[in-house]
Amino acid sequence: MKTKKALNKISAATVAARPFVYRNRILHCDGVSLATLAEDHGTPLYVYSSSQISQRFQLFQQAFASRPHTVCYAVKANSSLAILRLLARQGAGFDIVSGGELERIRRVHKPALKKVVFSGVGKQAWEIDAALKADILQFNVESEMELDLLAARAQALGIRARFALRVNPDVFAETHPYISTGLSEHKFGIDIKSARAIYRRAAKSKWLEPYGVSVHIGSQIRKVDPFAAALARVTALVAQLRHDGHDIRTIDAGGGLGIDYSDAPFDAAHQVDRYATALTKGLADDRAHLLLEPGRFIVAQAGALLTRVLVVKKNGSKTFVITDAAMNDLIRPALYHAHHEIIPVRQPTGKAANITADIVGPVCESGDFFARDRAIANVKPGDLVALLDAGAYGMTQASNYNSRPRPAEVLVEDTKVTLARRRETIRDLLAPEVL
Repeated sequence: MKTKKALNKISAATVAARPFVYRNRILHCDGVSLATLAEDHGTPLYVYSSSQISQRFQLFQQAFASRPHTVCYAVKANSSLAILRLLARQGAGFDIVSGGELERIRRVHKPALKKVVFSGVGKQAWEIDAALKADILQFNVESEMELDLLAARAQALGIRARFALRVNPDVFAETHPYISTGLSEHKFGIDIKSARAIYRRAAKSKWLEPYGVSVHIGSQIRKVDPFAAALARVTALVAQLRHDGHDIRTIDAGGGLGIDYSDAPFDAAHQVDRYATALTKGLADDRAHLLLEPGRFIVAQAGALLTRVLVVKKNGSKTFVITDAAMNDLIRPALYHAHHEIIPVRQPTGKAANITADIVGPVCESGDFFARDRAIANVKPGDLVALLDAGAYGMTQASNYNSRPRPAEVLVEDTKVTLARRRETIRDLLAPEVL
């Protein structure tokens, strides 16, 4: 774990928006050429910067250093065991949404289980049992039926369950509708107006311990005011719950802090400081242990999807750049119409003209695209390009659609390259099937 001196170095330095820079006209991740990575590991390939992930995590540690807190990295953003181990070694907690993610934490660093919060609207009995036996920090409960199930499983195992209700503060956050979660019309959380009565009922069970209050209003939120508004409502509820006699020890602020996917300048340290100021305003004087659940902000800009151009094709007035990566490798553009900067690994010289093209994959879907009508370097078959800001919700949402093996992943630390995940094979794909 980094020392206080190391934290001061991060605060004094300008934290780069991305670790991908040109050196001698070749794109590098930290000190390693992406051309070399493609030669050694093939394409498509996910490439992550260890130093960038560590720096982003430490920005949160630093911004909230004046109050008791735990940064619980949102595993769903990128569940690579190598990345989870990197964060666990720096003292991270973890926000999980499945029994599978719980097992990932167990594999990388068993002591970190005590700093796990379990979120999600559909926890199953076996997942709850596994989390109770692991003695996780708390369950973020999203319905009264779930609370009843938690009590039943706790009684069956003879283990008291610490819980926080995930309350719905009905706060609007400007983001994509698929990743907005804080309104009453969404499937997530419990109406904040009903929470007090539910805590009162839960406290009657000797198998349930009212431990905290949780909130999460969405993902990829760039403005910080909604966070302050949500926390203010949660803090008011906590005061009422304490008045009712509940020993509320944690306030879980959720995650959702957004990044900039464009090529505009992005000051990560300033954004985290703004976020911390907003949460501090919402919390007022409450000194509960603060839980934070950043995911995308920590890993997104640390990662890129490296791919090779297969074909440059013209259909009438349209130009298509077809790559060996596809929507099964990175579905965000197809699913959310998300923007990713796409740049050549070999930097063009002089004033080389761009082309306007759709950058697409070989999957048999018209929705298999990374960009439409995008100005891009005049690439040719065999050239390498990188899709930036792909470290979050890239590999975790990857699939085997069209029976395509998923990419390999590498973690770069300065000039050291670690294979985090080998490339899947056709044999891997067929292994679970019965003929």
